[in-house]
Amino acid sequence: MAINRILIVDDSPVARKMLKTCIPKDKGYEIFEAGNGQEGIQKYQELNPDMVFMDLTMPVLDGYKATEEIMKLDKDAVIVVTTADVQPKSISSVMGLGAFTLIKKPAKAETIQETIEKIEIKLSK
Repeated sequence: MAINRILIVDDSPVARKMLKTCIPKDKGYEIFEAGNGQEGIQKYQELNPDMVFMDLTMPVLDGYKATEEIMKLDKDAVIVVTTADVQPKSISSVMGLGAFTLIKKPAKAETIQETIEKIEIKLSK
């Protein structure tokens, strides 16, 4: 199973744009965006994306709660947390909620592409 739909949840339009530029253009991914965790959960339900890039620090509903809610809706959800907050406590917290991995912001294109490849390998099993 390949990745077709990617949801980016981040309150910063600049961060979303930067992340979009890191996602390979030649793979034909459909990319959707949400500006906060609450919107992210709604879009997840509507779109059923193959993977989610989730920021942690957002208004309305933060990435921790949004990750938790999405995992309740879909235990197989693939959530990649993108954050500048890479304290061990934050990392263990999101991994405990079921996140696939955590990427430090600002993310490098290679890191994003490698992560997408790892997820595709995992989904194909």
